[in-house]
Amino acid sequence: MLSDFFAHYDSWTLLILASLAFIAGFIDAVVGGGGLIQIPALLLSFPSAPIATLFGTNKIAALAGTSVAAFQYARRITFDFRLLFVISFCCFVSSFTGARIVSLINVNVLKPLILFILIAIAIYTFFKKDLGSYKSKELPFKKQLIYGSLIGLIIGFYDGFFGPGTGSFFVLAFVIVLGFEFVQASAYAKAVNCITNISALIVFIRQGNYMLELALLMAGLNIAGNVIGSKLALRKGNDFVRVIFLVVVTLMIFKYGWEVFQSLGVLGKFSKAPAE
Repeated sequence: MLSDFFAHYDSWTLLILASLAFIAGFIDAVVGGGGLIQIPALLLSFPSAPIATLFGTNKIAALAGTSVAAFQYARRITFDFRLLFVISFCCFVSSFTGARIVSLINVNVLKPLILFILIAIAIYTFFKKDLGSYKSKELPFKKQLIYGSLIGLIIGFYDGFFGPGTGSFFVLAFVIVLGFEFVQASAYAKAVNCITNISALIVFIRQGNYMLELALLMAGLNIAGNVIGSKLALRKGNDFVRVIFLVVVTLMIFKYGWEVFQSLGVLGKFSKAPAE
């Protein structure tokens, strides 16, 4: 019975995770960044669980939803599969490299830089009203391959090194560097994310780092969110995607801002300040 399948989990925990998986899927389908919601939800719900197990559980749900969203986009958006393959391959290699290097470097050192980049992205996107509203460039295929490779290498490395918000960075890079519309950029970002998720998930599954019951529950709701999100993005167009993109980047700014302040001890100093 279904109740026996989830017998080890609290009903409220399941409800919260299912709801947040749906929201994460919706956001992820439009501009990426679903991990900003799904991963913290797992961390808060299971604080004593191994990080790798939570990441593996998240990846199963994310891959299920992202695959469906990529299929939805593929029905309406024409991909250049040569370009897509090159970007995906570069991203696959650099993501693996980033995951290996992350254990050698203190990632907190680079978080202020990421915060600064996010703030600059938000300001630029907000004031450039026509960003991503139309295809702004017609680059020769060789230049697309070169720029696409660089995008895959840089953001792929970020995906392995940090992770959250990778889809959003792909969307912005495809819009600014390759001149894509927002909807087209989202389609390419979903396809590339499928490849990176598969590579990471192979490792997690081989290590046994996943909770099958939760993964299946969250995958179902993540798929539902991705279906609705991708359909809305295709129906409402670039202006809708731009607004959601700004919301997600703002959430990322708050996330990294909080972590930077914590690492600097700013919040701790305020909390310990004597009352006057």
